[in-house]
Amino acid sequence: MPTESRKFRRRCANALRMLSIDAVQAANSGHPGMPMGMADIAEVLWRRHLKHNPANPGWFDRDRFVLSNGHGSMLLYAMLHLAGYDLSLDDIRNFRQLHSKTPGHPEFGVTPGVETTTGPLGQGLANAVGMALAERLLAETFNIGGHKIVDHTTYAFVGDGCLMEGISHEACSLAGRLSLSKLIVFYDDNDISIDGQVQPWYADDTPKRFEAYGWRVVPNCDGHDVDSIEAAIRLARTSVGRPTLICCKTMIGFGSPNKGGTHESHGAPLGAGEVAETRRQLDWPYPAFEIPADVRFGWDARDRGEAAEYHWQAAFANYRADYPELAAEFERRMRGALPADWSARVTSLLERVASDNAAMATRKASQNVIEALSPHLPELLGGSADLTGSNLTNWSGTRPANRQTAGNYVYYGVREFAMTAIANGLTLHGGFIPYTGTFLVFSDYSRNAIRLTAQMKLRQVMVFTHDSIGLGEDGPTHQPIEHAASLRLIPGLDVWRPADALETTVAWTTALARQDGPTCLLLSRQNLPSLPRAATQTADIARGGYILREADGGAPRVVLIGTGSELNLVCAAQEALAAQGIAARVVSLPCSQRFDAQPAAYRQQILPPELPRVVVEAGHPDLWRKYVGLDGAVIGIDRFGESAPAGVLYDYFGITVEKIAEAAGALLV
Repeated sequence: MPTESRKFRRRCANALRMLSIDAVQAANSGHPGMPMGMADIAEVLWRRHLKHNPANPGWFDRDRFVLSNGHGSMLLYAMLHLAGYDLSLDDIRNFRQLHSKTPGHPEFGVTPGVETTTGPLGQGLANAVGMALAERLLAETFNIGGHKIVDHTTYAFVGDGCLMEGISHEACSLAGRLSLSKLIVFYDDNDISIDGQVQPWYADDTPKRFEAYGWRVVPNCDGHDVDSIEAAIRLARTSVGRPTLICCKTMIGFGSPNKGGTHESHGAPLGAGEVAETRRQLDWPYPAFEIPADVRFGWDARDRGEAAEYHWQAAFANYRADYPELAAEFERRMRGALPADWSARVTSLLERVASDNAAMATRKASQNVIEALSPHLPELLGGSADLTGSNLTNWSGTRPANRQTAGNYVYYGVREFAMTAIANGLTLHGGFIPYTGTFLVFSDYSRNAIRLTAQMKLRQVMVFTHDSIGLGEDGPTHQPIEHAASLRLIPGLDVWRPADALETTVAWTTALARQDGPTCLLLSRQNLPSLPRAATQTADIARGGYILREADGGAPRVVLIGTGSELNLVCAAQEALAAQGIAARVVSLPCSQRFDAQPAAYRQQILPPELPRVVVEAGHPDLWRKYVGLDGAVIGIDRFGESAPAGVLYDYFGITVEKIAEAAGALLV
């Protein structure tokens, strides 16, 4: 880029400020202060360093940019618009309006060029860690023979709020141990949050904090001086073996004569009078939403982006010529396509599991699936929050990803929230299908990240073991009660609670094939018997609910519904009822989301509306009322657990064959 005057560069930054101010003012809603404060940093990064192609936002070797302080969304929208992405001035004018391409916080899949959904502070930073980790692992796998087809940087903007959130500690502490030299984070150090000056509640020595994590820190960057910002970025790009934090001192609401430097510019429009004053202060004599031609030209990144992608495509063609098989594998993984022989492998695996009558915990059945499929699915990237030996998320070919080498497994440490958010970043980057592991009760720690996984429709598998009071003596702090129900309430999240090895295998293979959202697997600690099925029943498991055992004569008077470790109790209750002359149907409902998505005719075939129903699950009963109605019965637990052996607890809480049969009989009186 030719030499430009500081005055022109400030005008380019002011274009970001004024578009943000005008959009927030027009919407009468939003956060103008952060875009005004970080505009100079954004100008240097996006116009001088960021590798991207507005005509192809999904070009693989682009740099990733994450706006972790997502309330400042207009800064990102302004940059995308001016750089030449498919985001018009009308879209900018439509900021925060229904079905616009410029929602209040950035949303992945809504706005071209937005890499991840942000807004819940700190999660974007953790996503960026995942993206940088993905880049490093892919580079170490595919960059051979002098070819560098994976060579890009992940940049993130963060604010005081992001660094106050605990997830920032979780993610950044781990990032410092993973040699993420291509992760560069800009800290917007403006000392302001919505409540005012942060000093009374946030006075951390941030540079020392990140140095303790093992990061390279560039302190005292003047966030309003292009030379200071430029020097900081150039230094960061020389980092070897560690990520970089650039501490940028800025003024929130820069340019606002009366609200700059105060919390008044943080989360509300400046007001018509202050907007006019700011225009004069910034020497911006243009009406709302008008950008002068020279500034537009200075921001336009389309030619530069096209050239960058062209050179990469040429380099990849040379790579394909030298390593055709690796190139084909790389392209498959970037498409998110499963291997060509996937269906055959799944069929063979299901047949093998169906023929094995051994009792086992579903967590062990899950590990067996991982063992069977991982050698043929190199994009499968596992991990656990310090519970690998309990979650059974490792396999014989597990290779830790660490400072020295690439691998296929991340030891996340006790970091459930960051683990899930980092896995989101891995998925968003492309090239991986991550799976994670912890106890079900600790899903609470990662819930907000799970919510965003579902909102972004990301393919991710979350293994949650120790799924009930069946874990026993660890007691109520570790026994999930409301967790299955709570997870089932998250839109777009498939929640499987399989009853044996075969259902676990179907759950895993269905989750891996799913490309429109995440999956949770709720798995038992205790051994569970293998339940025999016909081939048609095996095929129906993927529908989320099916008839496991029909009543004698095919004329049931009551339907018994079970999931997970309680399904074998339901089968025993069917036999007890038969001895009483009561014909009962047993329905397995391992995934209510998939069952609810089936045609009405199928659902009514499985659960005839005229028959009374009993549901059995060692968890909170309320959500099951939609299947049994107010007159049906749910045998569950609506209080916290106790510390005792599993068998004792099932008896104590009345989850027994006798109680199930008694409840069914009462419905027929």
